[in-house]
Amino acid sequence: MIEAHWGESPPLSLGVEEELMLVDAETLEQRPAVRPLLAELEPLDGRFKTELFAAVVEVNTTVCGSALQALDEVAALRRAAARAGDRLGLRIAAAATHPRSVVTAQEIVDDPRYREMVEYAGPSARRQGVNGLHVHVGMPSGDDCLRALEGVLPWLPVVLALSANSPYFEGAESGFASARAPVLAELPRSGAPPYFPSYRDWERHVERLARLRLPADYTALWWDVRPHPRFGTLELRMPDQPTAVQRTGGFVALLQALCALALDAPARPPDLASRAVYQQNRWAAARFGLRAELIDPACERVAPASELARELLARVEPHAHALGTADLLAALDFDRSESDRQLEVGRAHGLEAVCRDVAERSLPSP
Repeated sequence: MIEAHWGESPPLSLGVEEELMLVDAETLEQRPAVRPLLAELEPLDGRFKTELFAAVVEVNTTVCGSALQALDEVAALRRAAARAGDRLGLRIAAAATHPRSVVTAQEIVDDPRYREMVEYAGPSARRQGVNGLHVHVGMPSGDDCLRALEGVLPWLPVVLALSANSPYFEGAESGFASARAPVLAELPRSGAPPYFPSYRDWERHVERLARLRLPADYTALWWDVRPHPRFGTLELRMPDQPTAVQRTGGFVALLQALCALALDAPARPPDLASRAVYQQNRWAAARFGLRAELIDPACERVAPASELARELLARVEPHAHALGTADLLAALDFDRSESDRQLEVGRAHGLEAVCRDVAERSLPSP
């Protein structure tokens, strides 16, 4: 049986992970300096971790009772990373891709799990120089977690469109609002999870894969959303990494309220064709961002992602008010993503200006 801790923290409690790039303070190019940075941050051990690439640090909140607490912690962790970086000639940069860096030239962290990943996934792993926001939401039980997963899944392409923040890849316009999304899709076991009628069905699937070592651990199931029984959470992995910390707070509040909505709603009847709709919507959201034409979650019509984002807001607002986090949703812009901002800056002033704008906006106000 898989270690599980459902219901050990309050329902809808939160944990937030951000993936922040480390860049040279002068050149703004990525620097493989995560080990020296972690040494500077030893008093905060556990809140900062390595990621696949040595020019990225992962920051982790504690278990938070509200999105407001999570935002405060994320801001404090960014400031702590920035102070440590100052001593090393580094700055932090929060975005889903670096506008200029050649991803395949980036140094991999020397760790057995990363070496194993690169050996197995090969060039697909070497291209994973992309950064996301992961939000863990506490669930009462495994079955509740699977029910919430099915409820939130149709809305995740809308969340991707809202969060798009990676129009550049390796120094050029990628043609995607979120270049991160198609790069992630190159990995095995990515995109939407299969449909599981119950948590025990999910558990059997994971146990079978573990016996075959494909993969040996469920944390190598790189789906856009997945159960995380060791934490007792549903882990939502869809958003691009925001630059402005207020946007992180907005997405945390949005996803928490969406989970609350899914838990309150009747269970959705199985619809195996929904994964095909999801795949189409995921691609369109990545390509066009808020201008994407998406199939609505009821599969009744096609509508702009910006319109569906407003519909999503209207659906979750009562739950956000009940959770005391409705004000955080104001940080989300339903007409202009951070990807749009990057392109405007880049086309007017060049990629140097994009890198500088990202670095400057990544540091929260004191």
